[in-house]
Amino acid sequence: MAKKGNRVQVILECTEHKESGLPGMSRYITTKNKKNTTERLELKKFNSVLRKVTVHKEIK
Repeated sequence: MAKKGNRVQVILECTEHKESGLPGMSRYITTKNKKNTTERLELKKFNSVLRKVTVHKEIK
């Protein structure tokens, strides 16, 4: 059975990677509490293609 609760999986996508023009995409999967955090999530994560820490925003 599925877990009960307010936590949902979200996908984070790099904002700087699109502008760089390099192939590929940096994405992370994480969970957030939908009830407490209604706005889109923004976290700083490591982008292996650009080899630096960049801002990743929630998509969908």
